[in-house]
Amino acid sequence: MSVLEEAKRVAAEFEYSSEDLNRGVKAFISQMDEGLQKKGTSMSQIPTYVTAVPNGTEKGLYLAVDLGGTNFRVCSIQLHGNTTFSLTQSKVAIPRELMVAKTSHELFSFLAKQIENFLRTHHNDHFEAHVKRRKTMSSGEGFRNEEIFQLGFTFSFPVNQIGINRGTLARWTKGFDIDDAIGQDVCELLQIEIDALHLPVKVAALVNDTVGTLMARSYTSPGKTGTLLGAIFGTGTNGAYVEKLDKVTKLKSMVEGADYDKSTGNMIVNTEWGSFDNQMSVLPNTPYDEALDKATPNPGIQMFEKRVSGMFLGEILRNTILTLVKDPKCQLFKDSNSSTDNLHSTTTIAENSVLYKQWGVDTSFLSIVAADVSPGLKVTRQELSKGFGVDAASTEDAEAIKLLVNAIGKRSARLSAVALGAIVISTDNHVSTGGGDDDVVDIGVDGSLVEYYPGFEDYVREAFREMPEIGAQGERRIRIGIAKDGSGVGAALIALVAAHMGGD
Repeated sequence: MSVLEEAKRVAAEFEYSSEDLNRGVKAFISQMDEGLQKKGTSMSQIPTYVTAVPNGTEKGLYLAVDLGGTNFRVCSIQLHGNTTFSLTQSKVAIPRELMVAKTSHELFSFLAKQIENFLRTHHNDHFEAHVKRRKTMSSGEGFRNEEIFQLGFTFSFPVNQIGINRGTLARWTKGFDIDDAIGQDVCELLQIEIDALHLPVKVAALVNDTVGTLMARSYTSPGKTGTLLGAIFGTGTNGAYVEKLDKVTKLKSMVEGADYDKSTGNMIVNTEWGSFDNQMSVLPNTPYDEALDKATPNPGIQMFEKRVSGMFLGEILRNTILTLVKDPKCQLFKDSNSSTDNLHSTTTIAENSVLYKQWGVDTSFLSIVAADVSPGLKVTRQELSKGFGVDAASTEDAEAIKLLVNAIGKRSARLSAVALGAIVISTDNHVSTGGGDDDVVDIGVDGSLVEYYPGFEDYVREAFREMPEIGAQGERRIRIGIAKDGSGVGAALIALVAAHMGGD
């Protein structure tokens, strides 16, 4: 069997047919509904207590902070009220010792100090006026609301949200480990330290970055239509969407006294769709997926994410390449082919090649290969040599790699379409029979896959056309736009919504 035939055989294992796709959509809708009704399901369907999306006319100056990993970002966002905004920001690395501090006070007082530094640097007039006023105030007097910055806090760790600005930390991830913070309200922990520094700041909203993506897109998107859905297809994947409040039946059994605005009849729900179908009833599976899952710290969890997001696609590709390289019958990266191709060369794989290292292949490699139209796939061969220690790979070797890359990328995009399509269908957006051109469904997306992987959106749209409830006519009514900076402008917009609700 030639190298290309071998690669085609492996690539075929990643095919995700129309039938599979539509089975996936049905299962996704059913797991969404289950998540709206009760807690403890694989798709969490978390109510965010945000009940409206912006329309682009909102104005004002808001703060946003983002604790997403090893950096802490502070921004101020001036909303101009015409779908545009200006953003000022600063970023600081979190000292390693604070990530594993003895007490949460150490970390959160550091964060509050960064907010103070930011206000002194970028909003000094407002800050100094506040300091002066505080000195002349009598002890019982409070600040006027207009003097206080409303802040949106993007906190990218698992939390149990119990109000628009209340959420208890479930567990740390990403190298953080501060025991006494578990079970505490993270907004309160930050507010206590802000108050200790007498800053004119109120933590108005706890923000999930996916919900922020939805809000940012809804503010900046053209036309009158609010955005239905915000989705991230990057290192990880998740989606948040606007649901009818009366469908979120588990709210009744959840927290007592959570304050939210019921007048809109809507609730933005954070799906946590990375864990769609953890039970593997409809998701596609291959030996390469199984090998990846076994090697992760959380086998059997986030099974949808492990087939879709950027963090995992490079490793799936590495597993397919290794399988072919180790097969004595397969000629990938072996001399018998390269001798006819490059007369004087012999293909070798360096002993320390990233092909032999777990997580050694970055997903950016897939984007480079998918975009390669150079003669003889020269770019891919250079990349194999420079990044992988595969010397003198043949054109046929490169073509084989491209087949595998396309198969893995296409499956990821078609699975992404399952999530997006299921939400469009389940929220009763009758796109296949909708009205005129104004009758659009708007989706905001962010993340490296959707931005940089060639043809990702085309594959998604092709999948939409294969869904009978959407079809060719409906697909044309779905508008997909990049939404930048959910954790900045999106967080500011949630703070705005919260301030208008009069949060607690």
